[in-house]
Amino acid sequence: MSFSNVFENGFAHDLLPSTDDQHEGVIVDNLEFTAPMGPEVFGARLRASISEWKRKGKKGVWIKFPLGLVNLVESAIKEGFVYHHAEPSYLMMTYWIPESPCTLPANASHRVRIGAIIFNDKGELLVVQEKSGILRGTGLWKIPTGMVDEDEDIEAAAIREVKEETGIDTEFKEILLFRQSHKAFFDKSELFFLCILRPLSFDVQKQELEIEAAQWLSLEEFAAQPYAQHNDLGECITNLCLARANHDYSQFIPVVAPTRSISDRGLQYVYLNAETLLSGQSF
Repeated sequence: MSFSNVFENGFAHDLLPSTDDQHEGVIVDNLEFTAPMGPEVFGARLRASISEWKRKGKKGVWIKFPLGLVNLVESAIKEGFVYHHAEPSYLMMTYWIPESPCTLPANASHRVRIGAIIFNDKGELLVVQEKSGILRGTGLWKIPTGMVDEDEDIEAAAIREVKEETGIDTEFKEILLFRQSHKAFFDKSELFFLCILRPLSFDVQKQELEIEAAQWLSLEEFAAQPYAQHNDLGECITNLCLARANHDYSQFIPVVAPTRSISDRGLQYVYLNAETLLSGQSF
């Protein structure tokens, strides 16, 4: 953490507390621990800090504003900062110092969603009807789906969503496919992973808040629905269900990665084609 001061118009101004990042930039993320200051004082300290960062050859600047200091955001905008992303507890803004094109990474471009295929011993498929969304009130049955939470693995998300929507306990088996789509949610792209799980219980107990109905349904009845015949993803899911029921599809299974990532943030999973893994090919 760096602290010093520079002169502006004959007045000394303390620099904002900052740390260097790994890309020749700086991060200001402890404003809540500095002495209280209004927008004018913050603006002066920010200008002084930018001058010092320029002198040191810094490139990108990241400023993290906790909710209690949003009154300082306008001052940052006046100095050329732009919005990057927001979370429930803070707003992140950025500033690019060099004259060259900005190379700071953009905000996260994708959200991740899962769908879960579960067959019981009778070959029936676990399905739900939702209380909200585009399928509300249509009477159409769909597989359980949901969003992957922050720091959550795909397989854990699939198990959790099935439990929440239907009360069924499951064991993750494999990924059947994934799809990328664009402009899915507030102009963000989406990765959708279709997973297959093995049921560990069979008594369906639907979630009251989001689910209208949940049950085991024959694959023939599921495939006969208009949605499964005239919707590209619905048709694809139906065909995969039929192929998987006949053991005529090569899936992707999770394997703990042999090495950790550069960031070294815990175990990493890779998903491999089962035929590749069984053939003994290296990866």
